[in-house]
Formats: sequence, structure tokens, C-alpha cells
Amino acid sequence: MRSKASPTPVAEAPVASITLAPDAPKATFTHINERVKSSPVTMTVQKDPKRANNWKSLPVDQLTDQDVLAMPDSEYMNDVQLAFFKLKLQQLKADMLANAGETTEHLREDTVVVPDPADRATIEEEHALELRTRDRERKLLKKIEQAIARIDSGDYGYCEETGEPIGVGRLMARPTASLSLEAQQRRELKQKMFGD
Repeated sequence: MRSKASPTPVAEAPVASITLAPDAPKATFTHINERVKSSPVTMTVQKDPKRANNWKSLPVDQLTDQDVLAMPDSEYMNDVQLAFFKLKLQQLKADMLANAGETTEHLREDTVVVPDPADRATIEEEHALELRTRDRERKLLKKIEQAIARIDSGDYGYCEETGEPIGVGRLMARPTASLSLEAQQRRELKQKMFGD
């Protein structure tokens, strides 16, 4: 008869906590109760005290991004900031329209018949990429025009959903922004969960 061996104690391995990145592939699986709610990203803006009063003495076309960022919070979306962002948006619009003109000229010049199929395919792919870029710029041009209209109506710089200030830092990064960072994150989360 065999004797029963006493069971040897088994050491338990520590359980690791797994946190998935927000941009994790769609094939990952998580339980609803495992999700970790992240706090909204806050932007910290470094204000240069030396530039704090430049906006009072310099004309709008000579102001830099740092000058506008250094302005006190109490001056948010005053006439100087509105003029600064309007000028910035108009310059962006002019650059896009110039690029569109260059694209038209470029496409006209490259209509030479190329006998090699590989070369022809390369040229067609370059044209398709350039046209796709211009299409994205066309959509951005519409947003620029909407932002200029919001400046003219006095609504620029404030979130369309909450009415809270969007923030100078966010507007510097994306002058066409119409939502605060938190509202944009909520919208993107809804789109991710429910689709368009």
C-alpha cells in the first residue's frame, strides 16, 4: 500500500494589476469592473512674467504666442486676444488657399504621359495623396471660417457645450477648437463607445 505524501505548500504568485492604455488595440478584452477612469488631462501653461505687459504696448501683428500666453487670466478673450486669434486664423486660411493653388498647378504640370506602368502608378499615388491632403484642408478651411464667425459674434474661446473658457493654450494648439478639452474628451469617448 502506498503511503500518502503530505501535500507540499504551494506559494501563491502575486497578482498583477493590468491597466490598458486608452489607445490599446480593439482586440483586447476587459471586464467593465476592471476599467480605470482616468482624470482629464490638464494643460499647464508657463507664463513668462517678463512678457506679461507686452500685449499693452505691441501691435497685434507683432505679438507672439508667448506674449498672449503671458497675459493675465482676467484678460481672457479681450479685444487684443480676439484680434490675435483672428489674424492667426486668417493667415492659416491664406496659407491653405495658396497651397490649393500650388496643387492645381502641380497636377497640371504632371499630366505628362509616362510609358512605364510603375512610374505612372507612383505619380498617380502622389496625386491621390496630395488630393487627400487638400480635402482635409478644405474641411479645416470650413472650421476656420466658423471660428472667424465665432470671433465676430463674440463666442470665440468659450466651449459650445459648457460655456466655460477653452483656454489660451488649447487655442494656440488648435485655433479652430470649439470645445473645452474635457468636453472634447467626452465627445470622443461617446463616439468610441457608440460610433458616429
